[in-house]
Amino acid sequence: MLDLNKELDVIQLTKELINRRSVTPEDADCQKLMADILAPLGFEIETLVFEDTTNLWARKGKSGPVFCFAGHTDVVPSGPESNWKTPPFEATEVGDYLHGRGAADMKGSLAAMLTATQQFVLDNPDHQGSIAFLITSDEEGPFINGTTRVIDTLEARNEKIDWCLVGEPSSTDLLGDIVKNGRRGSLTGDLVVNGIQGHVAYPHLARNPIHQASPALAELAQTHWDDGNASFPPTSFQISNINGGTGAGNVIPGHVNICFNFRFSTEVTDKQLIERVYEILDRHNLDYKIDWTFNGQPFLTDSGKLVEATQQAIKHCTGRETELSTAGGTSDGRFIAPTGAQVIELGPVNATIHKIDECVKMPDLELLSDVYKDILVRLLA
Repeated sequence: MLDLNKELDVIQLTKELINRRSVTPEDADCQKLMADILAPLGFEIETLVFEDTTNLWARKGKSGPVFCFAGHTDVVPSGPESNWKTPPFEATEVGDYLHGRGAADMKGSLAAMLTATQQFVLDNPDHQGSIAFLITSDEEGPFINGTTRVIDTLEARNEKIDWCLVGEPSSTDLLGDIVKNGRRGSLTGDLVVNGIQGHVAYPHLARNPIHQASPALAELAQTHWDDGNASFPPTSFQISNINGGTGAGNVIPGHVNICFNFRFSTEVTDKQLIERVYEILDRHNLDYKIDWTFNGQPFLTDSGKLVEATQQAIKHCTGRETELSTAGGTSDGRFIAPTGAQVIELGPVNATIHKIDECVKMPDLELLSDVYKDILVRLLA
Protein backbone atom coordinates (compact mmCIF):
# COMPACT_ATOMS: atom_id res chain seq x y z
CA MET A 1 0.00 0.00 0.00
CA LEU A 2 1.09 3.55 -0.68
CA ASP A 3 2.03 5.77 2.23
CA LEU A 4 0.68 9.16 1.18
CA ASN A 5 2.61 10.87 3.97
CA LYS A 6 5.94 10.01 2.37
CA GLU A 7 7.61 10.99 -0.89
CA LEU A 8 5.87 9.01 -3.61
CA ASP A 9 7.60 6.46 -5.80
CA VAL A 10 6.50 6.68 -9.43
CA ILE A 11 6.74 2.92 -10.01
CA GLN A 12 4.68 2.00 -6.96
CA LEU A 13 2.10 4.64 -7.79
CA THR A 14 1.80 3.37 -11.37
CA LYS A 15 1.25 -0.13 -10.02
CA GLU A 16 -1.49 1.09 -7.70
CA LEU A 17 -3.28 2.76 -10.61
CA ILE A 18 -2.91 -0.23 -12.96
CA ASN A 19 -4.39 -2.53 -10.32
CA ARG A 20 -7.63 -0.55 -10.45
CA ARG A 21 -9.83 -1.95 -13.22
CA SER A 22 -10.91 1.38 -14.69
CA VAL A 23 -12.22 0.27 -18.08
CA THR A 24 -13.91 3.26 -19.71
CA PRO A 25 -15.98 4.98 -18.41
CA GLU A 26 -15.20 3.50 -15.00
CA ASP A 27 -12.72 5.34 -12.80
CA ALA A 28 -12.40 2.70 -10.06
CA ASP A 29 -11.42 5.41 -7.55
CA CYS A 30 -8.24 6.31 -9.42
CA GLN A 31 -9.21 9.97 -9.21
CA LYS A 32 -9.90 9.65 -5.48
CA LEU A 33 -6.36 8.37 -5.03
CA MET A 34 -5.04 11.30 -7.03
CA ALA A 35 -7.12 13.74 -4.99
CA ASP A 36 -5.83 12.21 -1.75
CA ILE A 37 -2.29 12.91 -2.96
CA LEU A 38 -2.98 16.43 -4.20
CA ALA A 39 -5.09 17.77 -1.32
CA PRO A 40 -2.25 17.74 1.28
CA LEU A 41 -0.13 19.68 -1.23
CA GLY A 42 -2.63 22.54 -1.15
CA PHE A 43 -4.85 21.66 -4.11
CA GLU A 44 -8.54 22.47 -4.03
CA ILE A 45 -10.38 19.38 -5.22
CA GLU A 46 -13.49 19.43 -7.38
CA THR A 47 -15.18 16.25 -8.58
CA LEU A 48 -17.39 16.78 -11.63
CA VAL A 49 -19.70 13.89 -12.51
CA PHE A 50 -21.55 14.09 -15.82
CA GLU A 51 -23.80 11.11 -16.60
CA ASP A 52 -21.53 8.02 -16.45
CA THR A 53 -18.25 9.93 -16.35
CA THR A 54 -16.17 11.02 -13.38
CA ASN A 55 -13.89 14.03 -13.79
CA LEU A 56 -11.37 15.70 -11.52
CA TRP A 57 -10.45 19.37 -11.50
CA ALA A 58 -7.78 20.14 -8.93
CA ARG A 59 -6.02 23.48 -8.62
CA LYS A 60 -3.34 24.93 -6.37
CA GLY A 61 -3.10 28.70 -6.54
CA LYS A 62 -5.44 31.55 -7.38
CA SER A 63 -3.33 33.57 -9.82
CA GLY A 64 -2.04 33.02 -13.33
CA PRO A 65 -0.42 31.71 -15.31
CA VAL A 66 -2.15 28.34 -14.93
CA PHE A 67 -0.17 25.22 -15.82
CA CYS A 68 -2.42 22.17 -16.20
CA PHE A 69 -1.62 18.47 -16.35
CA ALA A 70 -4.40 16.77 -18.37
CA GLY A 71 -5.08 13.07 -18.75
CA HIS A 72 -7.43 10.17 -18.22
CA THR A 73 -7.86 7.35 -15.74
CA ASP A 74 -9.93 5.13 -18.03
CA VAL A 75 -8.35 2.40 -20.13
CA VAL A 76 -9.52 0.30 -23.08
CA PRO A 77 -10.70 -3.27 -22.43
CA SER A 78 -7.99 -5.87 -22.04
CA GLY A 79 -9.41 -8.36 -24.53
CA PRO A 80 -9.17 -12.03 -23.52
CA GLU A 81 -7.15 -12.02 -20.32
CA SER A 82 -5.94 -15.53 -21.08
CA ASN A 83 -3.96 -14.08 -24.00
CA TRP A 84 -1.87 -11.92 -21.67
CA LYS A 85 1.45 -13.15 -20.34
CA THR A 86 0.62 -11.47 -17.04
CA PRO A 87 -2.80 -10.47 -15.63
CA PRO A 88 -3.75 -7.14 -17.25
CA PHE A 89 -5.01 -5.60 -14.03
CA GLU A 90 -2.20 -6.86 -11.80
CA ALA A 91 0.86 -4.70 -12.40
CA THR A 92 3.80 -7.04 -12.93
CA GLU A 93 7.50 -6.36 -13.32
CA VAL A 94 9.16 -8.26 -16.15
CA GLY A 95 12.82 -7.27 -16.37
CA ASP A 96 12.96 -3.49 -16.84
CA TYR A 97 9.32 -3.34 -17.89
CA LEU A 98 6.11 -2.88 -15.98
CA HIS A 99 3.21 -4.78 -17.56
CA GLY A 100 -0.50 -4.05 -17.25
CA ARG A 101 -3.38 -2.34 -18.99
CA GLY A 102 -2.80 1.40 -18.88
CA ALA A 103 0.92 1.14 -18.13
CA ALA A 104 1.73 3.38 -21.11
CA ASP A 105 -1.73 4.83 -21.81
CA MET A 106 -1.74 6.53 -19.46
CA LYS A 107 -1.44 5.56 -15.82
CA GLY A 108 2.34 5.81 -15.97
CA SER A 109 1.99 9.42 -17.06
CA LEU A 110 -0.50 10.14 -14.26
CA ALA A 111 1.92 8.74 -11.70
CA ALA A 112 4.75 10.82 -13.16
CA MET A 113 2.59 13.95 -13.02
CA LEU A 114 1.81 13.35 -9.35
CA THR A 115 5.37 12.59 -8.26
CA ALA A 116 6.73 15.53 -10.23
CA THR A 117 4.14 17.86 -8.71
CA GLN A 118 4.78 16.61 -5.18
CA GLN A 119 8.53 17.16 -5.50
CA PHE A 120 8.09 20.56 -7.17
CA VAL A 121 5.66 21.87 -4.54
CA LEU A 122 7.84 20.66 -1.66
CA ASP A 123 10.86 22.37 -3.24
CA ASN A 124 8.92 25.49 -4.29
CA PRO A 125 6.08 26.10 -1.81
CA ASP A 126 5.76 29.72 -2.95
CA HIS A 127 5.86 29.03 -6.69
CA GLN A 128 4.42 31.44 -9.23
CA GLY A 129 0.96 31.05 -10.77
CA SER A 130 -1.16 27.94 -10.37
CA ILE A 131 -0.87 24.21 -11.01
CA ALA A 132 -3.97 22.27 -12.06
CA PHE A 133 -5.03 18.74 -12.94
CA LEU A 134 -7.84 18.01 -15.43
CA ILE A 135 -8.51 14.28 -15.36
CA THR A 136 -11.38 12.34 -16.94
CA SER A 137 -12.65 8.75 -17.16
CA ASP A 138 -14.09 9.28 -20.66
CA GLU A 139 -11.10 9.72 -23.00
CA GLU A 140 -11.15 6.17 -24.36
CA GLY A 141 -14.93 6.20 -24.74
CA PRO A 142 -17.35 8.47 -26.58
CA PHE A 143 -15.65 11.62 -25.16
CA ILE A 144 -19.02 13.28 -24.51
CA ASN A 145 -19.05 13.77 -20.73
CA GLY A 146 -15.34 14.12 -20.04
CA THR A 147 -12.81 16.83 -20.78
CA THR A 148 -15.15 18.75 -23.07
CA ARG A 149 -17.73 19.11 -20.26
CA VAL A 150 -15.07 20.18 -17.77
CA ILE A 151 -13.81 22.81 -20.21
CA ASP A 152 -17.38 24.05 -20.66
CA THR A 153 -17.62 24.39 -16.87
CA LEU A 154 -14.33 26.29 -16.62
CA GLU A 155 -15.22 28.56 -19.53
CA ALA A 156 -18.59 29.39 -17.95
CA ARG A 157 -16.78 30.79 -14.91
CA ASN A 158 -13.98 32.33 -16.99
CA GLU A 159 -11.33 30.06 -15.49
CA LYS A 160 -8.56 29.81 -18.07
CA ILE A 161 -5.66 27.41 -18.65
CA ASP A 162 -2.52 29.03 -20.04
CA TRP A 163 -0.28 25.98 -20.51
CA CYS A 164 -1.52 22.39 -20.77
CA LEU A 165 0.57 19.23 -20.83
CA VAL A 166 -1.43 16.15 -21.88
CA GLY A 167 0.21 12.91 -20.78
CA GLU A 168 -0.59 10.89 -23.88
CA PRO A 169 2.15 8.43 -24.90
CA SER A 170 3.85 10.56 -27.53
CA SER A 171 7.30 8.94 -27.67
CA THR A 172 8.18 6.56 -30.50
CA ASP A 173 11.53 4.89 -29.77
CA LEU A 174 12.98 6.75 -26.79
CA LEU A 175 11.33 8.81 -24.09
CA GLY A 176 10.91 12.37 -25.30
CA ASP A 177 12.00 11.76 -28.89
CA ILE A 178 8.58 13.01 -30.07
CA VAL A 179 6.36 15.69 -28.57
CA LYS A 180 2.93 16.29 -30.06
CA ASN A 181 2.41 20.01 -30.48
CA GLY A 182 -0.87 19.67 -32.35
CA ARG A 183 -3.31 17.22 -33.89
CA ARG A 184 -5.26 17.00 -37.11
CA GLY A 185 -8.99 17.62 -37.14
CA SER A 186 -11.36 14.67 -37.41
CA LEU A 187 -14.70 14.49 -39.24
CA THR A 188 -16.74 11.32 -39.72
CA GLY A 189 -19.52 10.80 -42.24
CA ASP A 190 -22.11 8.02 -42.08
CA LEU A 191 -23.49 7.80 -45.62
CA VAL A 192 -26.55 5.86 -46.72
CA VAL A 193 -27.07 5.47 -50.47
CA ASN A 194 -30.56 4.27 -51.39
CA GLY A 195 -31.48 2.01 -54.30
CA ILE A 196 -34.33 -0.35 -55.09
CA GLN A 197 -34.18 -3.93 -53.84
CA GLY A 198 -34.84 -6.67 -56.37
CA HIS A 199 -33.86 -10.02 -57.83
CA VAL A 200 -30.38 -10.20 -59.37
CA ALA A 201 -31.88 -11.91 -62.42
CA TYR A 202 -34.07 -8.86 -63.12
CA PRO A 203 -31.73 -5.88 -62.64
CA HIS A 204 -33.94 -3.67 -64.82
CA LEU A 205 -36.57 -3.85 -62.08
CA ALA A 206 -34.15 -2.80 -59.34
CA ARG A 207 -31.49 -0.16 -58.72
CA ASN A 208 -28.23 -1.32 -57.19
CA PRO A 209 -26.95 1.31 -54.70
CA ILE A 210 -23.52 -0.33 -54.51
CA HIS A 211 -23.02 0.02 -58.25
CA GLN A 212 -24.31 3.59 -58.15
CA ALA A 213 -22.15 4.63 -55.21
CA SER A 214 -18.90 3.08 -56.44
CA PRO A 215 -17.85 5.83 -58.91
CA ALA A 216 -18.54 8.52 -56.31
CA LEU A 217 -16.55 6.66 -53.68
CA ALA A 218 -13.68 6.23 -56.12
CA GLU A 219 -13.70 9.97 -56.80
CA LEU A 220 -13.77 10.79 -53.08
CA ALA A 221 -10.84 8.45 -52.47
CA GLN A 222 -8.83 10.03 -55.30
CA THR A 223 -9.63 13.67 -54.53
CA HIS A 224 -6.76 15.95 -53.56
CA TRP A 225 -8.14 17.93 -50.61
CA ASP A 226 -5.14 20.13 -49.81
CA ASP A 227 -1.33 20.18 -49.72
CA GLY A 228 -0.96 20.35 -45.95
CA ASN A 229 1.69 22.71 -44.60
CA ALA A 230 4.90 22.76 -42.60
CA SER A 231 3.12 21.42 -39.52
CA PHE A 232 0.46 19.13 -41.00
CA PRO A 233 0.42 16.47 -43.72
CA PRO A 234 -2.23 16.76 -46.45
CA THR A 235 -5.81 16.01 -45.46
CA SER A 236 -6.70 12.32 -45.84
CA PHE A 237 -10.01 10.63 -46.67
CA GLN A 238 -10.48 7.00 -45.65
CA ILE A 239 -13.46 4.65 -45.96
CA SER A 240 -13.64 2.52 -42.83
CA ASN A 241 -16.82 0.47 -43.27
CA ILE A 242 -19.16 -0.61 -46.08
CA ASN A 243 -22.26 -2.67 -45.40
CA GLY A 244 -24.97 -3.70 -47.83
CA GLY A 245 -27.14 -6.60 -48.84
CA THR A 246 -29.53 -9.02 -47.20
CA GLY A 247 -27.04 -11.85 -46.90
CA ALA A 248 -28.59 -13.66 -49.85
CA GLY A 249 -26.62 -14.03 -53.07
CA ASN A 250 -29.60 -13.44 -55.35
CA VAL A 251 -30.90 -10.15 -53.94
CA ILE A 252 -29.92 -6.66 -55.09
CA PRO A 253 -29.78 -4.57 -51.89
CA GLY A 254 -32.08 -1.65 -51.25
CA HIS A 255 -29.36 0.49 -49.65
CA VAL A 256 -25.68 0.54 -48.75
CA ASN A 257 -24.10 2.06 -45.64
CA ILE A 258 -20.66 3.65 -45.90
CA CYS A 259 -18.65 5.14 -43.05
CA PHE A 260 -15.71 7.40 -43.86
CA ASN A 261 -13.40 9.74 -41.99
CA PHE A 262 -11.36 12.85 -42.74
CA ARG A 263 -8.20 13.70 -40.83
CA PHE A 264 -7.70 17.27 -41.89
CA SER A 265 -5.08 19.97 -41.67
CA THR A 266 -5.42 23.67 -40.93
CA GLU A 267 -5.51 24.31 -44.69
CA VAL A 268 -9.18 23.34 -44.89
CA THR A 269 -12.25 23.58 -42.65
CA ASP A 270 -14.83 20.95 -41.78
CA LYS A 271 -17.44 23.09 -43.56
CA GLN A 272 -15.40 23.12 -46.77
CA LEU A 273 -14.94 19.34 -46.64
CA ILE A 274 -18.67 18.79 -46.16
CA GLU A 275 -19.52 21.07 -49.08
CA ARG A 276 -17.09 19.25 -51.39
CA VAL A 277 -18.49 15.84 -50.41
CA TYR A 278 -22.02 17.00 -51.19
CA GLU A 279 -20.89 18.39 -54.54
CA ILE A 280 -19.34 15.06 -55.56
CA LEU A 281 -22.29 12.97 -54.42
CA ASP A 282 -24.82 15.27 -56.09
CA ARG A 283 -22.88 15.23 -59.33
CA HIS A 284 -23.22 11.42 -59.38
CA ASN A 285 -27.02 11.74 -58.96
CA LEU A 286 -27.20 9.61 -55.83
CA ASP A 287 -30.20 9.24 -53.56
CA TYR A 288 -28.46 9.59 -50.22
CA LYS A 289 -28.31 11.06 -46.75
CA ILE A 290 -25.31 11.70 -44.46
CA ASP A 291 -25.03 12.00 -40.70
CA TRP A 292 -21.91 13.95 -39.73
CA THR A 293 -19.93 13.52 -36.53
CA PHE A 294 -17.48 16.31 -35.81
CA ASN A 295 -14.70 14.96 -33.59
CA GLY A 296 -12.52 18.04 -33.26
CA GLN A 297 -10.77 20.89 -34.98
CA PRO A 298 -7.06 20.73 -35.78
CA PHE A 299 -4.90 22.59 -33.30
CA LEU A 300 -1.28 23.68 -33.22
CA THR A 301 1.08 25.11 -30.61
CA ASP A 302 4.03 25.84 -32.84
CA SER A 303 5.95 28.10 -30.44
CA GLY A 304 5.76 29.72 -27.03
CA LYS A 305 6.96 29.22 -23.47
CA LEU A 306 5.44 25.74 -23.09
CA VAL A 307 7.11 24.31 -26.19
CA GLU A 308 10.41 25.96 -25.27
CA ALA A 309 10.30 24.71 -21.66
CA THR A 310 9.43 21.19 -22.80
CA GLN A 311 12.24 21.00 -25.33
CA GLN A 312 14.74 22.34 -22.81
CA ALA A 313 13.57 19.95 -20.08
CA ILE A 314 13.86 16.92 -22.35
CA LYS A 315 17.34 18.02 -23.42
CA HIS A 316 18.40 18.59 -19.81
CA CYS A 317 17.02 15.30 -18.45
CA THR A 318 17.69 12.95 -21.39
CA GLY A 319 20.43 14.65 -23.39
CA ARG A 320 18.42 14.32 -26.60
CA GLU A 321 16.72 16.70 -28.95
CA THR A 322 12.98 16.29 -29.44
CA GLU A 323 10.92 16.41 -32.62
CA LEU A 324 7.63 18.29 -32.76
CA SER A 325 4.86 16.33 -34.51
CA THR A 326 1.14 16.52 -35.25
CA ALA A 327 0.84 12.90 -36.45
CA GLY A 328 -1.43 10.29 -34.94
CA GLY A 329 -5.03 10.26 -33.81
CA THR A 330 -7.03 12.72 -31.77
CA SER A 331 -6.61 13.52 -28.09
CA ASP A 332 -8.42 15.57 -25.47
CA GLY A 333 -6.06 18.41 -26.32
CA ARG A 334 -8.59 19.29 -29.05
CA PHE A 335 -11.04 20.43 -26.37
CA ILE A 336 -8.49 22.52 -24.47
CA ALA A 337 -6.64 24.30 -27.29
CA PRO A 338 -9.68 26.28 -28.55
CA THR A 339 -9.80 28.13 -25.21
CA GLY A 340 -6.50 29.80 -26.10
CA ALA A 341 -4.24 27.48 -24.12
CA GLN A 342 -0.85 26.36 -25.38
CA VAL A 343 -1.08 22.54 -25.53
CA ILE A 344 1.54 19.84 -25.93
CA GLU A 345 1.48 16.07 -25.40
CA LEU A 346 4.37 14.25 -23.77
CA GLY A 347 4.37 10.73 -22.42
CA PRO A 348 5.98 7.28 -22.64
CA VAL A 349 6.81 5.18 -25.70
CA ASN A 350 3.57 4.22 -27.45
CA ALA A 351 4.62 0.90 -29.03
CA THR A 352 2.30 -1.28 -26.90
CA ILE A 353 -0.68 0.98 -26.23
CA HIS A 354 -4.09 -0.74 -26.57
CA LYS A 355 -2.27 -4.03 -27.24
CA ILE A 356 -2.18 -7.27 -25.33
CA ASP A 357 0.79 -7.20 -22.90
CA GLU A 358 0.88 -3.40 -22.76
CA CYS A 359 3.97 -2.31 -20.90
CA VAL A 360 6.25 0.60 -20.08
CA LYS A 361 9.94 0.76 -19.27
CA MET A 362 10.28 1.52 -15.56
CA PRO A 363 13.37 3.76 -15.93
CA ASP A 364 11.32 5.78 -18.45
CA LEU A 365 8.69 6.50 -15.80
CA GLU A 366 11.35 7.84 -13.43
CA LEU A 367 12.79 9.91 -16.27
CA LEU A 368 9.34 11.18 -17.26
CA SER A 369 8.74 12.37 -13.71
CA ASP A 370 12.05 14.25 -13.84
CA VAL A 371 11.09 15.87 -17.17
CA TYR A 372 7.68 16.92 -15.88
CA LYS A 373 9.24 18.47 -12.78
CA ASP A 374 11.85 20.27 -14.90
CA ILE A 375 9.05 21.79 -17.00
CA LEU A 376 7.32 23.03 -13.86
CA VAL A 377 10.57 24.57 -12.64
CA ARG A 378 11.15 26.40 -15.93
CA LEU A 379 7.63 27.80 -16.03
CA LEU A 380 6.64 28.42 -12.40
CA ALA A 381 9.69 28.44 -10.10
